[in-house]
Amino acid sequence: MQGKKKREVRSAKFEERVVQRMMAGEPVSRLSRELKVRRSLLYRWRNSYRKEGVVGFRPIGRPGWSEEKKQEETEVRISALESKIGRQVMVIHFLQKACRRVEGLRRPNKGNGGPASTERSRP
Repeated sequence: MQGKKKREVRSAKFEERVVQRMMAGEPVSRLSRELKVRRSLLYRWRNSYRKEGVVGFRPIGRPGWSEEKKQEETEVRISALESKIGRQVMVIHFLQKACRRVEGLRRPNKGNGGPASTERSRP
């Protein structure tokens, strides 16, 4: 028993070259055998190319798995991380400034405590 054949991913450039060969008059059956691609898929590529141009060569399958979608998700994630870093930098600067203010408000240390303000009581 054979398992399902894994779908081969082809670039839009490859598909465009194949369609151009088809439109130049090469027989579809020969291209199909040479490239090991179903004829129906070749016709689908040609129709998509005629209708939408190179943009028609979108990946087929689950939505959201395209390279553009991955790139968009990556850019959104990078933007969120940059925003988080910016907030963290602001918090760090705030805390550094607060520490400097607290240090400035502390009473200065004058050595061993200095002379007593009142005399010692005698027993």
